Amino acid sequence: MKPLLCMMLMCVLSGYTVADTLKPFTTDGCSSFPDGTVHEKTLWKSCCTAHDVSYWKGGTYQQRLEADNALKACVAKVGKPAVAEVMLAGVRVGGSPLWPTEFRWGYGWSYFRWYGELTVEEQGQVETLKP
Repeated sequence: MKPLLCMMLMCVLSGYTVADTLKPFTTDGCSSFPDGTVHEKTLWKSCCTAHDVSYWKGGTYQQRLEADNALKACVAKVGKPAVAEVMLAGVRVGGSPLWPTEFRWGYGWSYFRWYGELTVEEQGQVETLKP
């Protein structure tokens, strides 16, 4: 296997997370998805921004599941339950911490970082930098 893949696999199997410095919060709205409809261009953008805060800081698998379900509920609440279902499917597949993307789970930390509780020090960084 290639060295990076081996390192990633070892991290996943050991439950290891890489602690480092949290980067300032960024958001691109709904990433690779529209922020709203043709007539209401930012209808659910605030839902995506709230979801991005969770993805930026990362955490446990359960926290990711809760963030994804909160996104679905928020989009459904603005009157678009079918869109909410599509978005949920997209974030469940595309938001894995394994993907080297700018919108993966824990994107505020250096790649590669797996699921895991944030340490007290990391939580302090989140509190200092959160929007």
